[in-house]
Amino acid sequence: MTYFEKIEKIKYEGPKTKNPIAFRHYNPEEIIAGKSMKEHLRFSIAYWHTMTQDGSDPFGNPVNQRNWFGETPMETAKNRVEAFFEICEKLGAEYFCFHDVDIAPEGDSLAEFFENLDEITDLIKEKMDQTGIKLLWNTANMFSNPRYVNGAASTNHANVYAFAAAQVKKGLDLSKKLGGENYVFWGGREGYETLLNTDMGFEQDNIARFFKMAIAYGEKIGHKPQFLLEPKPKEPSKHQYDFDAATAMAFIQKYNLTGDFKLNLEANHATLAGHTFEHEIAVARTYGALGSLDANQGDVLLGWDTDEFPTNIYDTTLAMYEVLDNGGIAPGGINFDAKVRRSSFAMEDLFLAHIAGMDTFARGLKAAAKLKEDKFFEDLKAERYSSFKSGIGAEIVAGKEDLESLTNYALNQSEVDMPSSHIEYIKSVLNDYLI
Repeated sequence: MTYFEKIEKIKYEGPKTKNPIAFRHYNPEEIIAGKSMKEHLRFSIAYWHTMTQDGSDPFGNPVNQRNWFGETPMETAKNRVEAFFEICEKLGAEYFCFHDVDIAPEGDSLAEFFENLDEITDLIKEKMDQTGIKLLWNTANMFSNPRYVNGAASTNHANVYAFAAAQVKKGLDLSKKLGGENYVFWGGREGYETLLNTDMGFEQDNIARFFKMAIAYGEKIGHKPQFLLEPKPKEPSKHQYDFDAATAMAFIQKYNLTGDFKLNLEANHATLAGHTFEHEIAVARTYGALGSLDANQGDVLLGWDTDEFPTNIYDTTLAMYEVLDNGGIAPGGINFDAKVRRSSFAMEDLFLAHIAGMDTFARGLKAAAKLKEDKFFEDLKAERYSSFKSGIGAEIVAGKEDLESLTNYALNQSEVDMPSSHIEYIKSVLNDYLI
């Protein structure tokens, strides 16, 4: 069955096209900075927002028009597999991501859930073999089921911890079955509501134990995807232990997980943490821990995780600059963890939204590559820190100075003549690269 009969495979038609179902900037085979666009961007489609999000919100019922619902949950799940791979193929996306509960109904028991997952992933593997589309990453949803009301690995109940372990074991088995390149841990409820009844140290120790169990099991089954920790400061927990990239790196270093974990960073999570997307990426890159990106954007006028499709070229340019500075993002990718707006409820909006996001990242890539080619930021930074290239600055960097020698040096200097940074001019010139 074809679920999108009126939509053909999306083609690149250039910026002057009036065809809404066409790429205006994303040309997958175009060479940018020595690699094709598709190699740089490694686009992935998120199963959850694309296939299961229904357009409901806290104030309104579902509105999305979808044609894949069957008479039973399993029939719907099978239809979704067919529709999803049709979307991926027509968009030309070579990767996808999923939570376990996205692809199969949980049923009445953990055993039934696992049986459903086996049956659906058999279908998914068939479609992967037919299309060549690959699994960027999968993960276990350990936040929706009522058992996880107080967390999963951070739970106060050992039986819940065991259920979470079983889900992750199954997730790693499925990752091996489907050739997953990464595996993500997003602790939606790995945090606390109040410290009045929370042993923070014990809960974090238990999370670390959990991660080490996952590492050991991956080694046991001979499948070691890149493990990714995804920071988020809040929602649904009041305070989550992986607040931002720096907090997550502190956790990774404290528990000696540096060689096994990198970060999966989301733009909207950065916003909620009070950071820019490029800040979070730069932090991860500085630590050598940039793993993968979730591509979306938030709304600064709203205080929650809106997961909008990315359309801000300024943000995608600075994000892609960090990716280029990192030497690329493989085996990670750029996953559209984004949902259509409630008023974009038509079937075709799934394509229009992804096209917008893919075009926006393509424009960001091209602008970032030009910035790199011109050494725009490199030259600015070289000039700004030039005093550390010679004289006393070079001595400081070389470790040849101490507090006493620097004090003697400072006492013999006149007042420092600080140059202006000309920030407004820099931002104005940056705008020229975006247009």
